[in-house]
Amino acid sequence: MNNAPIGVFDSGIGGLTAVAEFNRLLPHENIVYFGDTARLPYGTRSKETILKYAEQDIRFIKKHNVKFIVAACGTVSSAVGANMQTGDGVPFTGVLMPAAQAACSATRSGRIGVIGTPATIRSGAYGKAIRAIRPDLTVVGNGCPLFVPLVENGFTARDNEITKLAAAQYLKPIRDENVDVLIMGCTHYPIIRDIISDYMGDNVTLISPGEEAAKHVLAVLTETEMLSDREEQGENRYFASDSVELFAENAKAFLGQEFRGRVEKVSIDELTAV
Repeated sequence: MNNAPIGVFDSGIGGLTAVAEFNRLLPHENIVYFGDTARLPYGTRSKETILKYAEQDIRFIKKHNVKFIVAACGTVSSAVGANMQTGDGVPFTGVLMPAAQAACSATRSGRIGVIGTPATIRSGAYGKAIRAIRPDLTVVGNGCPLFVPLVENGFTARDNEITKLAAAQYLKPIRDENVDVLIMGCTHYPIIRDIISDYMGDNVTLISPGEEAAKHVLAVLTETEMLSDREEQGENRYFASDSVELFAENAKAFLGQEFRGRVEKVSIDELTAV
């Protein structure tokens, strides 16, 4: 057993959709979450910049003696792949491989759609991961650059006309390819799941990378006997590189519950210090 916390990071608050799944599946685990809100979005950055930010984020998370590190960010997961070296033997996962595996299991037609940030789609990482599992599958992707700022600014209601228009533009090429599975390749996207589902239709299975990553971590911690043995509810501790007030205000929508826990400010200088 291991009562150290699980470390989770993202470019903003989208990774809180993964935290919500951790709270549901692993209710006795403590979570340390870092949202790099001062430097989002990562999805419009170069691969070199994304990797630099990811290394800084991981270095910060490791200061809290975590037992597992999760990149709850589709962009980071696409950039670093499955073999990010965290040092000190701390296990690491992104959200890409768990989502790809789930999609391969779910498809009936052999046609899978992927939506994500421009950097995620540009990398082709989901297509490579899926075809490594099942070479016979067809993968269709499209970038959705407005989804993250729309979600971060609260344009998330099912009937929001602005987000519905953006969804129609981004999703039409995917729907026209007759996919039966759609990977929401950014952890922000489950917040507008209803809008995405309404456009894609009931016959398309939506895959949430944060949910699949939480299932993966549960399996690994169980297999390695690293689950917490505490009986009380675990605690969430949050860090943000921009406004803590705005972070707390927006967190409820992502967690799907009353926001609990404290938010602490992290300066960019602290992140970049070696």
